[in-house]
Amino acid sequence: MNGLAVPSENVTLEGHIIDALTLPAVLDEIIASAATFEIVEMRVGTKHEDPSFTRIKVTADSEEELAKVIDRLRRHGANPETVEDATLSTADVDGSFPEGFYSTTNLETHIRLEGKWIPVAHPEMDCGIVLDIDKARTIPMSEVRAGMQIVMGGLGIRVTPPERPRGDDRQAFEFMASDISSEKPKSLLVDQVAQQMRDVKASGKRILWVAGPAIVHTGSAPDLCALIRAGYVDALFAGNGVAAHDIESNMFGTSLGVYLHQGIPAEHGHEHHIRAINELRRHGSFKAAIDAGIFSDGIVFHLVKRGAGYLFGGSVRDDGPLPEVVTDMLQVQTGLRKLIWGSSDDDLVGFCIVVGTMLHGIATGNCLPASVPLVCVDINQATVTKLMDRGSFQSMGIITDVGLFIRELAERLAPDEIKPVS
Repeated sequence: MNGLAVPSENVTLEGHIIDALTLPAVLDEIIASAATFEIVEMRVGTKHEDPSFTRIKVTADSEEELAKVIDRLRRHGANPETVEDATLSTADVDGSFPEGFYSTTNLETHIRLEGKWIPVAHPEMDCGIVLDIDKARTIPMSEVRAGMQIVMGGLGIRVTPPERPRGDDRQAFEFMASDISSEKPKSLLVDQVAQQMRDVKASGKRILWVAGPAIVHTGSAPDLCALIRAGYVDALFAGNGVAAHDIESNMFGTSLGVYLHQGIPAEHGHEHHIRAINELRRHGSFKAAIDAGIFSDGIVFHLVKRGAGYLFGGSVRDDGPLPEVVTDMLQVQTGLRKLIWGSSDDDLVGFCIVVGTMLHGIATGNCLPASVPLVCVDINQATVTKLMDRGSFQSMGIITDVGLFIRELAERLAPDEIKPVS
């Protein structure tokens, strides 16, 4: 060293930081950032319910590098000890944050203004924070307008990781949240998911489903319909394919041209989905087609009849698409946030389940606050892992056949609504 002082800052970390592996993650982050650390203080809880506490001195080569490290550590719930007001900067370009803006996590967040900590509404990862008079909220980049007051990276920002379950819920939580494996007993996992969904409904909160076409192709759409009728699907997010093949199956008895009850291709079956889409487009909406008697069962039918929220987001590969499919991706993002947060801050979904879709699942995980439990079910381990690796702290993965999983879930939650196979 040349005798000059090097930039450093103490960060504190509190909670179940050892059994949740938060502390190792923070130390790994510091090392990966080419910074150094010193454990200044460490208090370890002696019981399962006792929190632990640590104070870590972080040192970097420059103030700029130190600020970057601190921002990355916030993603794990580590907060700087120095107390100052957050720095604000005025956005000068529509659709873009000022350079050096604070990039958000999906954790509960507060910013300090005029000596007071104020909560940030609608926590969501990879956004910024805008100040509206005396209120703060996350804002996606596309919605930034010149003149907005944007929170900059640095001090005056505090994040709080979600608490781990205590007592009786602890064992179930640890079993589901442990390493992903295809060898876990599926019946026990289904039991735990079913109980979580019962608890969410009992608390008056909503359940969001994110679905892929495998639900229809595996023949499990009738079981999802049973769950819709029983009130366990308050909102659904999916692509054009889910709605198209669901409607195809109820108009022609096929999915991708294959008879669902026989498993054999139908003559000219490859045309069925496009003819179903065309018929829906002629009527202009799901409800109009239902009222005209075009189809009278299925996922879309029961969503409409029950008045559940739904959003079908389009993609470049879509046929048609169906009349209610949203093709503008910014509108899809806005619609997804409305599904998640509901009509008010008290209407946030209480549980999310992703089945058989990677892209829609990751999109939802990016928008969900960490306080909302998220379960991802897929036969492909890469899908489950990728969602969790994207930073959705609350994700739990189950590797199994989607059709069998939904059937077992329906048997536990909606046995009276399951229709016998004809």
